[in-house]
Amino acid sequence: MPQTLDAAAVRSWCSLALDALGREREEIDAINVYPVADGDTGTNLYLTVESAAQAVEAVFAAHATRATAPEPTPADAVRAMAHGALIGARGNSGTILAQLLRGMAQVLAPTGSGDGDHPDQGLAPALRRAAELARAAVAHPVEGTILSVASAAADAAGATDAEAGAGATARAAYAGARAALAATPDQLAVLGRAGVVDAGGRGLLTVLGALVRALTGEVPAAPPVRHRRHEAPAPPAPEGGGPEGDGSEGGGPAFEVIYLLEAEDAAVTRLRARLDALGDSLVVVGGDGLWNVHVHVDDAGAAVEAGVEAGRPYRIRVTHFGAAAGHPPEQVQRAVVAVVPGEGLAGLCAEAGATTVLARPGEPPASGELVEAIRRAHAREVVLLPNDAALRHTAAAAAEQARSEGVRVALIPTRAAVQGIAALAVHQPDRRFDEDVVAMTSAAGATRYAELAVAERQSWTMAGICQAGDVLGLIEGDVAVIGADLAATAEAVLTRMLAAGGELVTLVLAEDVPDTLADRLERYVREGHLAVDTVVHRGGRQSVPLLVGVE
Repeated sequence: MPQTLDAAAVRSWCSLALDALGREREEIDAINVYPVADGDTGTNLYLTVESAAQAVEAVFAAHATRATAPEPTPADAVRAMAHGALIGARGNSGTILAQLLRGMAQVLAPTGSGDGDHPDQGLAPALRRAAELARAAVAHPVEGTILSVASAAADAAGATDAEAGAGATARAAYAGARAALAATPDQLAVLGRAGVVDAGGRGLLTVLGALVRALTGEVPAAPPVRHRRHEAPAPPAPEGGGPEGDGSEGGGPAFEVIYLLEAEDAAVTRLRARLDALGDSLVVVGGDGLWNVHVHVDDAGAAVEAGVEAGRPYRIRVTHFGAAAGHPPEQVQRAVVAVVPGEGLAGLCAEAGATTVLARPGEPPASGELVEAIRRAHAREVVLLPNDAALRHTAAAAAEQARSEGVRVALIPTRAAVQGIAALAVHQPDRRFDEDVVAMTSAAGATRYAELAVAERQSWTMAGICQAGDVLGLIEGDVAVIGADLAATAEAVLTRMLAAGGELVTLVLAEDVPDTLADRLERYVREGHLAVDTVVHRGGRQSVPLLVGVE
């Protein structure tokens, strides 16, 4: 086996870590009691490493087509691993792992490094930089977590002989991390009461074990085994935050919010302060204009709004914890998973108790993303709202996959976000599943939908020929009105939709549409239809300027 951390070893490390986490993620999920006992630390680490491995494979595939450089350099592979982990990071521990890999990359593959670099010579300082950077990324570090395990690994690696080589350094790091992991129940009371080691630290040990194996071919000693003790529930902890490295272990916020963010350093500094005041479990990792933001909050919309003010958030994931902290996720009976077209609706639906998947313009979610969202909901029963006619087959495939994993899934074929909002409005998780699904389906089916879009080119439509720049009013997916002005076209669409009756008009405005449009349309509805109410929501960055629903 190679004793040097070359590109092939980095590739092997990613592959071995992914395989190991795949085998062990259920065990890691099972011991996840801190910061929130939502049982997904192993899964989050697996998904984070999966993204890192895919990025490394993409670099190798790109180089395979080049006659001059068929193999990537070590620096290429290390940077790809760190970048892939950053963009695919999930949960507290996954986000911290991404920052650990980023710290290693800063030493092993500094900007401007060339083909002649030997990253293995810097493995010990790389692990030190990783531990420092990860600790700095957590708003309020706490000992007895993945941070402690990372620091111990760095200390042990730093104590090795500088000439020992990468293999010996990796062995020492693993041994130090293993000892630190065994000590976590004595450092963090919630772990001691449950009789488990820290789940995030346990996952990091798996990743370090894969590094040892990639460099030496040796299978390192098994991790310390601690089993959950069966004892009375712990007394309630004081009020306050309780993330991995961030506060107490008591009942915490209702939502986990994660997004990628393109922003300048100064804006991210302000964002950290704002999110720290909003919730807990705050981890912000990244740099060079791209960040991964993770926080637990009660107001998911405010957390997303803060990201919008700081820069451009995308790949937004909002998860409702469903059960109170300290209770196992299997106690959640029912959840709703909804696809939404903009950040504003992600916050709105999350506040209604839904786990959301953001559909970015031109990038509809794949079935795998929907399956992951169903898993994140941690429920025995899930109602899936695709909110887009084009996602019908994708959602059906995701539902079938989730059913094969033992989750009872009902797919309500909502064709627009406003139908999903209507369905969520009548959702009652305490009634029988079938009755809830029928009520939600009826509410969605009773909601007519429309959208206002801008034509990109001249084309034939059911309403005639449109020119590039024309405003199109699409009702139930068909162009019904062509106009030159957004407000006037919207009024024409409302006139047609309300001709068949209605009790409530829902307007969802994109972020760049002025409030004056909402005011005008509310006044138009009120003057023409006295018995019809109007509600307005901000959708954020959505693909069309206006969505309309009539119930």
